[in-house]
Amino acid sequence: MAVKSQISTVKTRIAPSPTGAPHVGTAYVALFNWAFARQNKGKFLLRIEDTDRARFVPQAESQILEALNWLGLSWDEGPFRQSERLPIYLEHAEDLIKKDHAYYCFCSETRLEDVRQKAQKEGLPPRYDRFCRKLDPKIAAGRAKKEKFVVRLKVPEEGTTSFADLIRGEIHFENKVLDDQVLIKSDGYPTYHLAVVVDDHQMGVTHVLRGEEWISSTPKHILLYQAFGWDLPKFAHFPVLREASRAKLSKRHGAVGILEFKEEGYLPEALLNFLALLGWSHPQGKEIFSLDDFAEKFDLRRISTTAPVFDREKLDWMNGEYIRQLGTRQLGIRLKEYLKEYRGMEIDPDILERIAPLVRERIKKLGELEALAGFFFTDVAWTKEELLGGGESGGSASEKLSAAAEILEGFTVWETKKLEEKVRGLAQEKKWEAPALFMLLRVAVTGQTVSPPLFECMEVLGKEKTVSRIKGALKILEAD
Repeated sequence: MAVKSQISTVKTRIAPSPTGAPHVGTAYVALFNWAFARQNKGKFLLRIEDTDRARFVPQAESQILEALNWLGLSWDEGPFRQSERLPIYLEHAEDLIKKDHAYYCFCSETRLEDVRQKAQKEGLPPRYDRFCRKLDPKIAAGRAKKEKFVVRLKVPEEGTTSFADLIRGEIHFENKVLDDQVLIKSDGYPTYHLAVVVDDHQMGVTHVLRGEEWISSTPKHILLYQAFGWDLPKFAHFPVLREASRAKLSKRHGAVGILEFKEEGYLPEALLNFLALLGWSHPQGKEIFSLDDFAEKFDLRRISTTAPVFDREKLDWMNGEYIRQLGTRQLGIRLKEYLKEYRGMEIDPDILERIAPLVRERIKKLGELEALAGFFFTDVAWTKEELLGGGESGGSASEKLSAAAEILEGFTVWETKKLEEKVRGLAQEKKWEAPALFMLLRVAVTGQTVSPPLFECMEVLGKEKTVSRIKGALKILEAD
């Protein structure tokens, strides 16, 4: 049975930074947060953490919204933007200074670099030496009115900061190894550490469920909660996604952006199903299950702490399974939407509905349609070498195409079964090898040697287009 929170209103969040295209790791964490909120009849909020102005990418926010909408991970509150809340963070930083939990730091970049290099030579962690912590608060406040500064957290120099991770159990940090973290940067913007704590508290976040890369930051956040006198949320840290080589998920091995998967033709429900199984297992051992089923069965106790492998082959298999589950009309609609968005093609939905049964078992991604069946809605071209690929044993290619065009042009019952009977009968009459004739016709009609079944393709293409293509190929063969 899944763990249910005793808090009346559970609230989780996803808080991506708009520093580039949204990563699939964001979808992974968003999915678990969304499911936990739904399972507990709580709320899931979206916050855009855009305080890193040096790495800010203007179009990234719209890409984040598009990605989450495409996945169907709808949020109940937001999107909130940290850049619109700057006075709130400054006010809270000043409050910490007044309470002696933070201080102004005036150290230059040159001095900070010297401190880092000295620590490195001594084999110590590259921490700030707390030089400005010794300044008289009144003098520091006066200097802050005319000098450039940052605000730092006053981390206790002794003791331990601990928390109970809902996935990993008790985690402890010696305060003496923690840095006096910067809270307000010299440009007046808050760092992640201050902003995330203030936002999570003010927005009522009860469960902070995020990637394990944030474990080392958690004690700093806890110290901030304690400095403000606020109740702590519950924390849980998911394992980071890895490649098969155990390296961090990288574009070198394939797509890593959510919208890249969309562009390749993955179905959102398949991608979510795949992500759900990374680090979590269905209690009934299922591989394929709905998003609603996942939300019902999700349990933090079933999360593994071992970094899950992002198996792209398994994702392709799973996407193919989801494609095969689609009804003919549904698949036709998905193909139409895909071709319109990524190829700029407006294809008759009736045609795509007729194509769907021919490709359903043969494609693993919507993006594979063109390579397999693009000939249905684009012109084809041939070379003499392609048409003669199978040789000319038992009759010339020209003779075969000419005879096929003649009987098909006068044929009235344009149906798959009848077409095959007619062409097979031609092969028998002329004593031609049927497979060789079929391959020649496949190249003439589709422009390729691999396609869905030939006669089903001919039925969908229609008599006029089929005969026209055969005659076009014949002209290529007969050209000098």
